[in-house]
Amino acid sequence: MASPQRRCVACGRLADRSEFWRVVRCWPDQRVQLDRGMGRSAYLCPAAACLKVAKQKKRLARSLRCPIPEDIFTTLAARLDAHQNHD
Repeated sequence: MASPQRRCVACGRLADRSEFWRVVRCWPDQRVQLDRGMGRSAYLCPAAACLKVAKQKKRLARSLRCPIPEDIFTTLAARLDAHQNHD
C-alpha cells in the first residue's frame, strides 16, 4: 500500500509526509502548533529556502487560513540549524 503523499506549501514538491514538517491549526481552539494535533495541516520541506518563502510570502498563513505566530518560525529555524549541524 502506498504511503500518503503531501505537498510543500513553499516549493510544491510532492513526497511522503514523513519527509516534511507538519504545521497544524488545531480544532476547536484555533492555536497553531507543530507536528501533532487534529485540524487543518500544512506541510513544509525541512529546507532554508522553503522556510524563507513560507514566511515571506505567507504561504503557511494562507494554507492554514490564520496568522502564524513568530515562535513557530523560530522553532522551525532552530530545527533547521540542528538538522544542518547534525549532518
